[in-house]
Amino acid sequence: MADKEKIMTAEDMDQQQLAEYIMDMFHRMMVHHTLWFREVEHQLGFEKALEAMDYAWSNTQKISVKRLAEELGFEQEKGIPSVLAEMPKEKQLSLIEAIAKNWLAQDGVWFQAVEFTRGMNDAKRCNDSTWGRFSPFEAWSIKRLLGLGENPGLEGLEKALNFRMYGRLNKQSCRWEDGALIFEMNKCRVQDARIRKGLDDYPCKSAGLVEYTTFAEAIDSRIKTKCIGCPPDPHPENWFCCWKFTIEE
Repeated sequence: MADKEKIMTAEDMDQQQLAEYIMDMFHRMMVHHTLWFREVEHQLGFEKALEAMDYAWSNTQKISVKRLAEELGFEQEKGIPSVLAEMPKEKQLSLIEAIAKNWLAQDGVWFQAVEFTRGMNDAKRCNDSTWGRFSPFEAWSIKRLLGLGENPGLEGLEKALNFRMYGRLNKQSCRWEDGALIFEMNKCRVQDARIRKGLDDYPCKSAGLVEYTTFAEAIDSRIKTKCIGCPPDPHPENWFCCWKFTIEE
């Protein structure tokens, strides 16, 4: 490997270093994308930021995939690599689960990055605030993906809950009760891991109140959210947290 002190340009790097450089550039692009959204949100508000995101992401995806397809020699159509579109369905589902696992691992690493340097209280504050932004964005993204429309009601919420990042990782269920939608998280990877280690439930209620309330409201602004139970609340063996969603007539 070339001596890093002598590197002046990319041409001075060896192949391993160039590979690391490429991965770092993808990371910078991802962060730059996020910072643009945050600044538009700051200047113009969340709804206007989502409108800008719709335009920016749709066009960036097409431009980027087309250029990478030309550079790497793969087929694509309308911003979707053919290798993804033509992949066997079982492999597609497996890939979706792998991406969701990476997302959860990233979330946990960020939590630890704050917890190990600033303590649990600051980590939980950052975690809860992050959910306050991510949940409505994820709801917007899912509505866009599924074409749910502006106010799809509780039926739309039931559909959307299955397409959250958590949807492929945890065992969850919905049922209807007197016109209300009841959502249960029956198995949770985070809590199950703590059980295996002999630890108490992670007290996630503060984050859950932000997460589920903002997600439901972003799906349909008429939806009201009530927590039936969430750690540190006591709960039965068949669920870790339970939420009730209603629309007032």
